[in-house]
Amino acid sequence: MADPDSLRRLVHDAEAVVHCAGRVRGASQADFDRVNVDSVAQLVQVARRQHRVPRFLLISSLAAREPHLSAYAASKRQGEEVLAAAAGAMPWAAFRPPAVYGPGDRELLPLFRWMSRGITPVLGTRNARFALLFVEDLAEAVLGWLDCRKAGPFVFELHDGRPGGYTWNDVIATASRVFARGIIRIPVPEILLQGLAALNLMTARRLGYAPMLTPGKVRELRHPDWVCDNRRLSEETGWAPRVALEEGLRRTLGQKMGL
Repeated sequence: MADPDSLRRLVHDAEAVVHCAGRVRGASQADFDRVNVDSVAQLVQVARRQHRVPRFLLISSLAAREPHLSAYAASKRQGEEVLAAAAGAMPWAAFRPPAVYGPGDRELLPLFRWMSRGITPVLGTRNARFALLFVEDLAEAVLGWLDCRKAGPFVFELHDGRPGGYTWNDVIATASRVFARGIIRIPVPEILLQGLAALNLMTARRLGYAPMLTPGKVRELRHPDWVCDNRRLSEETGWAPRVALEEGLRRTLGQKMGL
């Protein structure tokens, strides 16, 4: 992403650019900005200089709606702002998906596996609500935007079609049906999460690895409202999500568990 010559070869004669490279782990704001902000700026500049200017779609994050929560969220909002400021006449849009899951996922998959064993840590507050999205529905939304050929600019939120999102109890009840077993809830106190996150961040900085659990990530996990609205994307592109949570869980873990 830092090599302009490579980027020029990549986008040469392209009708559209879908920028889905992003960093989700990091120990500092600079770690996230290097990929989630600077690479967007670099790619936008290269795309704009093409003889045939392509359409540009940035895969952002619902976290960009709350940039004060974490370095990651701030970097995703800044990436959107860089695109808006630098695009000029280039048609563009940004997608803000919520938590995306599916086969091969490395972030939510461990949580679903714990549920399949009959136990789950509850990391958020009791009344918190959040949206989810199966990965194939996100891919279909990208194809829908490519096919609709509207100029924009647009910033779209998208989810799996459940109005009002989910609570932790909703997800656990769905998983209980899928796995045909009761699931024990273990609420994790915020003070414990913050302590573990602070220790993990300090260790990451000393040992040089990119942490996922940080104080900023805890603020994201504890945020009470990650509900979003599909209507604008559906109206503009005709896209509609197809995979509800129960089917998504079966397809995510089905091959390993015979579901």
